[in-house]
Amino acid sequence: MSLITEDFVTPLLVDEMNVLTGLDSTSPSFAETLVSIRRRLHQNPEIGLSEFKTSRFISDTLEAYGLKVVGPLATTGLFVDIVGSHPGPMVAYRSDIDALPIQDTKTVSYRSQNPGLAHLCGHDAHTTIGMGIAMILHDHRELIKGTVRVFFQPNEEGIPSGAPLMIKDGVLNGVQAVYASHVDPTLKSGVYGLISGTATASADRFKICVVAQTTGHSARPHQATDTIWIATQIMNALYQLIGRVSDARKPAVIAICRLKAGEAYNVIPAEAEFGGTFRCTENGEREVIKTHIEQVAIRMGAVYGAEVHVDFDYGSPPVVNDGSLISILRETILHSDGPDAIFDIPVPSMGAEDFAHYLDQVPGALLRVGTCSSPETSYVLHDSNFDIDEDILEKAAHLWAKTLIAYLDKQHVS
Repeated sequence: MSLITEDFVTPLLVDEMNVLTGLDSTSPSFAETLVSIRRRLHQNPEIGLSEFKTSRFISDTLEAYGLKVVGPLATTGLFVDIVGSHPGPMVAYRSDIDALPIQDTKTVSYRSQNPGLAHLCGHDAHTTIGMGIAMILHDHRELIKGTVRVFFQPNEEGIPSGAPLMIKDGVLNGVQAVYASHVDPTLKSGVYGLISGTATASADRFKICVVAQTTGHSARPHQATDTIWIATQIMNALYQLIGRVSDARKPAVIAICRLKAGEAYNVIPAEAEFGGTFRCTENGEREVIKTHIEQVAIRMGAVYGAEVHVDFDYGSPPVVNDGSLISILRETILHSDGPDAIFDIPVPSMGAEDFAHYLDQVPGALLRVGTCSSPETSYVLHDSNFDIDEDILEKAAHLWAKTLIAYLDKQHVS
């Protein structure tokens, strides 16, 4: 009988006679269970802070497996604590649960059933891996020297994102270190990407509005305040900031991604608006670039007679991986899968991950999980055809279970 039911929020019951008998076991039933969980999530995506059915499904399924669920936190977040048979500290694993406002265009049986929403960043896989970790560790509490907290966070994609809300609601209380992973379609399935130090950039949004007192005639721009022309001058100036006011040795990027102005072809509009993001691999550069964006825009507007308004939305800081936590991951991967399963990431990604907020509080590390095994699983993140090799779900859950146990072992020895 299929494990996928018509009702998304019906818990996915796992036959306890078919659970793993050991951490190195590869029970087909367990792997199939994780695939079913992922497909159920993939079919029923929900936007950030509205993941009510997703949260209920996670909770009901884990409770049916025998775990005690705590929540909600941050509206739709939750966590489970797996308390080991031996005393020790607490380590955590974060999964994100929200989807993107993009149409799923794949022609697969498990494509999104919610128009305009889809799990095209792999959060359904992250959630499934987290649930798998919790199930494995629940069955092997005798190996745990301390406590493992597996938590499920809403709204990773939004600004302000869900991580600060989860922290405010106490998800890190008692936690000594935190791990997370992100699927990566640029890596082969079964390969894991490791990097110590800066792993991703910050991501902050800006919006600039150029305002004139009146519209103008396109035949006589010298008699008008040409808001679009002024906006283009500001944009050109912003693109020149990187490496001039910021330190060229510290990667940063400004990207203008939206532009909105008038409708008529012969009227200079009274208002032009544009915006985008700026990203930095070091926190210190964020304030430098923000200050110059604001000053350049306002001063250039004043030179040409326009009023300029600048607004910012602060996003996530850079993810900075703790080297000792990456070393534990490396040792676990080498022991489980050998050196060919490791890809040493040479440079940080300029993408962002709100997992970074947790690392402002405790040491942590983010792992890249390769998911590409075919043309169908090679589409980049956020592509409307994005999909994964589902074989990685069970493998990654086992890897993380072993890593979290190894972390607590090392703390116990020290």
